[in-house]
This record gives sequence, C-alpha cells and structure tokens, in this order.
Amino acid sequence: MARWRNGRGRLVIRPSGGGAAVTVPLEVATSYRARTRGLLGRDSVTGAMLLSPASSVHTFRMRFPIDVAHLDRHLTVLAVHTMPPGRLDRPRLRSRHVLEAEAGAMAGWGLVVGARVEIDVSDRGQ
Repeated sequence: MARWRNGRGRLVIRPSGGGAAVTVPLEVATSYRARTRGLLGRDSVTGAMLLSPASSVHTFRMRFPIDVAHLDRHLTVLAVHTMPPGRLDRPRLRSRHVLEAEAGAMAGWGLVVGARVEIDVSDRGQ
C-alpha cells in the first residue's frame, strides 16, 4: 500500500469504461491532525482532499455539502455519495482511503464505483 505525506499533488481519475483521464488538484491529509481537521472551517475546496488512512468521515461543523468516495487499497472506488453538513458516514469494510470534494464535483469528473484513481505527489511545489 502506498504511503503519502501531508501535502499537495494531483488526483488522476481513470474512468471504468475507458475514455480520457481527468486530472484534479489534490490535498493529501495523512497525519492524525490533518485528517481530523480535513475540510472543517472552509467555505469551499479546490479539487479534492485525500484522507489516508480512513474508512469513514463526518460532516459535523462543515459549512457545505461534500461528495465522498471510498477507495480500497488498490485505489479503486468502492462507493460514492453526497453528504450534507451534520452527518456521520458509516465505515466501509474494505475502505482504506477517502476522497472529499464539493458536492457534485465527482459526477463531473466521472468518478463512479469501479473507477481507478492515481495519486501523484511528485510535484509537491504546485
């Protein structure tokens, strides 16, 4: 399983039916403190945030609804759903990572169950 550090990178989405890949700005939160803070206190997010390791999330004290995608250890999407503020997500059995984005963004990217994603953190300075 890949190990990342807190920082920035790119999320590359490979649609399950083929087609062109979509690249999205990504924030990576791997420390306990960064995962706990997540998107709290923000009014929006540019791109997506990866919480790793994680099998569930909550939206208590969040200011906006979010899309949530659960990923397995191979970065295959297990589930995608939208959560309004003030909710608790149920843990997913095989989930190792969670992606968060503004509500509606994941559908626009073609991120659906079965899609594969790649995490590129090689350009940390972006």
